[in-house]
Amino acid sequence: MWGPASSEIDVTMHEYSIVQALFDQIEESARRRGAVAVHKVKVRIGEVAGVEVALLRTAYDTFRERTLCADAPLEVEQVAARWTCPAGHGDIARGRALVCPACARPARLAEGDEIVLEQLELEVP
Repeated sequence: MWGPASSEIDVTMHEYSIVQALFDQIEESARRRGAVAVHKVKVRIGEVAGVEVALLRTAYDTFRERTLCADAPLEVEQVAARWTCPAGHGDIARGRALVCPACARPARLAEGDEIVLEQLELEVP
């Protein structure tokens, strides 16, 4: 059988569902403000959020036609994962074991797993 492997289909469906949720959030925000169009969409995506940015862009471009976002480019800010000591001993250096070198407690993910609608540029009459 020819075509993408099952895991590739799952990843694509994951990004499509994220884009659908993003459009739902944008439409709700635009409705509350009486917007007639969206001119820019900016999202912040963490390194360990489980999102393939290229597939997210493809999904966004595929589904934005005939929506308020038809002319709105998608801007993506990627956020590096940052791990910290839960006891307050600071950040864990990248590439190190995810354990605090001072107290041996397991590290806590401080940022890098988020998917956030950061900014919208709306046209409001």
